[in-house]
Amino acid sequence: MLGQAAPPAAPHFPLNHLVAAAAARDWASVLTRHAVDAETGRRLVAQLRACQVASLAFCRLLERWARGDAEPCSPGRREAALQRAADRAETAIAGLEKPLARYLLELEPDVAEGRSWYGEPGGAELVQWDDVLTRAGVHAAPVRVAQAYLELAVLVRALEGLADRARVGCPPDRNSLWAGLFDLRENLLDRAVEDLRALAA
Repeated sequence: MLGQAAPPAAPHFPLNHLVAAAAARDWASVLTRHAVDAETGRRLVAQLRACQVASLAFCRLLERWARGDAEPCSPGRREAALQRAADRAETAIAGLEKPLARYLLELEPDVAEGRSWYGEPGGAELVQWDDVLTRAGVHAAPVRVAQAYLELAVLVRALEGLADRARVGCPPDRNSLWAGLFDLRENLLDRAVEDLRALAA
């Protein structure tokens, strides 16, 4: 257990039911199908998959601590684990900028009227990490942890939602795909990278 006091009842996390999310590739088929240039599509899929895997790792590390799982076994190692997870996520998301910008440029519709598939944060993603970090003995800014968790959890949920739509045969059209990727860029590149970089330092 982390610290001396028993942790409170574990909150519900939005990623708990997405065990197979890192392996789900149906969202990739949507991006590949709409890619104007095949190589641009492949580069974006590869980088988004790296972002998905790194995001899951970051979020699950925090979720384990919230459940009282004391791995790694010491505060120093836990702090180092958070820094590594933040660094991997920041590297993956920073690497998304160029392939995503290229894909959006090639895909851009004549009229921006599509409905975005990239959702807003839900209540389950709005988690306060102050007590969890204190019990873990991790000296990280709770506000930055909360913001990074929120953005990364929304990314994972959005990609899984896109995969679900592909599996049931109703993927977004070109305009809606562009709108969702535009929102993804605005959320991750303008918000998450700064917080992750600070947590990794």
